[in-house]
Amino acid sequence: MTRPTRLSKAEIRKDAVQDTVTAAATTVGQVTAIVTGAVKDVAGSLGGLATELFEIRDSARRAMDDEA
Repeated sequence: MTRPTRLSKAEIRKDAVQDTVTAAATTVGQVTAIVTGAVKDVAGSLGGLATELFEIRDSARRAMDDEA
């Protein structure tokens, strides 16, 4: 019969700290990816809005030129 391997308190603490740091790093990576994607989406939307505003301005100018 083999005896189960017993871990020291220091080994258990080391494993707990290692698992905590790994979990935190993974979460930070996931949140960073979410934020990066959101910033990209917002920039794209604002760029689309700017394009629309330029087109509206140009249409308004053409309409005013046609009136004159």
